[in-house]
Amino acid sequence: MSKKLGANNTYFGNIKEAIQTSKHGLKLTIEHLKDALVNERRDPISPNDSNYFEKQNSIVTLKYPQEVLPVPDTGRYKLDLEIDDCIVCDKCAKICPVDCIEIEPIKSTEVIGETSDGTPKRIYAAKFDIDMAKCCFCGLCTYVCPTECLTMTKSYDFSEPDMRNLTYGFADMSEQEVKQKQELFDLEQEKKKQAKMATAKPALSSSSEKENQTEAAQDKPKPKFRPRVIKK
Repeated sequence: MSKKLGANNTYFGNIKEAIQTSKHGLKLTIEHLKDALVNERRDPISPNDSNYFEKQNSIVTLKYPQEVLPVPDTGRYKLDLEIDDCIVCDKCAKICPVDCIEIEPIKSTEVIGETSDGTPKRIYAAKFDIDMAKCCFCGLCTYVCPTECLTMTKSYDFSEPDMRNLTYGFADMSEQEVKQKQELFDLEQEKKKQAKMATAKPALSSSSEKENQTEAAQDKPKPKFRPRVIKK
């Protein structure tokens, strides 16, 4: 069976094919250059706009970062937290599939305020960090948030040369405040524990008295039984 040789199987055939492909590529480049010079500069319109591809051959797209394309309202980008509306329920950290949210709560002995929707706040946020380097942008944390304080913004350009800079802290408490709130809570818990023990002592003493009375009754000798003789 004879094998048919192509143009690129010979030395001169390779040269010929290289010239033809170069001419074709240069022709496309010149056509795009003409279109770019003739057409106006692209406008900053959304990809959902019907005229988005009208000026796709323009010489430039946008003057970034002075001009940016509008992003969809339902897009999933950088997370943001409104700490004043957070009740530190820990639902976002529990549902996160990549564990990019880290929270350290401190319970309060009383209501410390209210959120914008009227939900009472009883827990301080000693730490609330979000590692956007781990985030998979699933949006589950925003769905389970009961006060809707955790949202995804339209900010998508937040690259950093160091990945450690992608961890954002939202807690606004200082180390001194954290220590003070923790000591107050521990002190209140200790007071409750002592009060509970004090109320339990009378009950223990009364039960002890009952046990002593029962033991004394058991130790008391039983009266001897004497049969009664009935005379006829």
